[in-house]
Amino acid sequence: MFLCLLAATYVTANESRTKQDLTEVQKELKKNQKNYQQQRKAISVLQQKLQAQELDIAKNAKALSLTQRGINENQQQQYALLNESKRLNNKKRKLQSLLAAQLKSAYMTGTHDYSKMLLNQELSATFERTLSYYDYFNKARITQLDTLKSVVAQLAENQNRLARKKNQLAHLLTQQTERKSALAKMQLQRKKNLTTLDATLNETQEAISYLKENEQTLLSALENLAKVTVPEEVVLNGLAQYKGTLTLPSKGRIKHRFGQRKHAGMSWKGIVIQSPNGQAIKSINQGQVVFADWLNGFGWVIVIDHGRGFMSLYGHAQTLLKDVGDLVTSQEPIALVGQSGGQSSSGLYFEIRHKGSAVDPVKWCRAS
Repeated sequence: MFLCLLAATYVTANESRTKQDLTEVQKELKKNQKNYQQQRKAISVLQQKLQAQELDIAKNAKALSLTQRGINENQQQQYALLNESKRLNNKKRKLQSLLAAQLKSAYMTGTHDYSKMLLNQELSATFERTLSYYDYFNKARITQLDTLKSVVAQLAENQNRLARKKNQLAHLLTQQTERKSALAKMQLQRKKNLTTLDATLNETQEAISYLKENEQTLLSALENLAKVTVPEEVVLNGLAQYKGTLTLPSKGRIKHRFGQRKHAGMSWKGIVIQSPNGQAIKSINQGQVVFADWLNGFGWVIVIDHGRGFMSLYGHAQTLLKDVGDLVTSQEPIALVGQSGGQSSSGLYFEIRHKGSAVDPVKWCRAS
């Protein structure tokens, strides 16, 4: 009897401890779940902040690119105006020399006594020729004076335009300085935010799942590409006939190659080319832009449809220079190299896909 009571007491105590342990485990699970949700929320907030910062960087970089283009055009226009000024000054000097020669000639022939010549019938023929001569040179002088006036007016307008261009250039250079400063500031803020994001990912051991989610986001974006109408006169023949002859979209060393191990259970679907910030990214062939937007993990991405199931993808851009629907030619700049999408260093992520499957870009392209 005593043994039975002892056994019952032991079982009851064990059940009590088990229930207590279970309660503690459930509390711990709830606590971990809460922490997990908070960490996921923190990651989401950091991602959104990163996207906003990279949007500002893209806007500043694009504005800076346009400003630089304006500076180059302005300098070319000033060069053309200076050449035009030289040409007009040469023309002015030639006209002044001609007029001086004619005035001298008129003075030399102006010593004739016209009253005597008029009364002297024997010299009437000479008189008529002299009058014709004077009439011809007077008309020539009037024409040349009119031309000289026109040249002087053109020179004045030329100098006014040159002064305006110089003022425009000064304004553009000021804008360029301001935009460079704004760009550097945004890049610094992004770097701080990226450090926080990386630290949060490492703490929560979410790096691999984060990368997998990003890759799935990219695949979903490619699967859901909107169909863009191609003009009838444009023919997109794909890339098959160009295999091995295409040029890589950016200069630089290949940091990651197609098929290399990326993380556990993941491999590179494209290549990463180390290139400096702001370097031009060029289309590998003619095509049409079918995607131009920001994606988690890949930053600013532009996708070009080359026809017959071929597409090329360019990621981590600093800014995009083309929009969806734009037609591009081979080697036309479409974006600028950057480090968007959470990259710690600048470079280009580049893929070629055929009918949805990634192929090795190195087998299709050669270095420029």
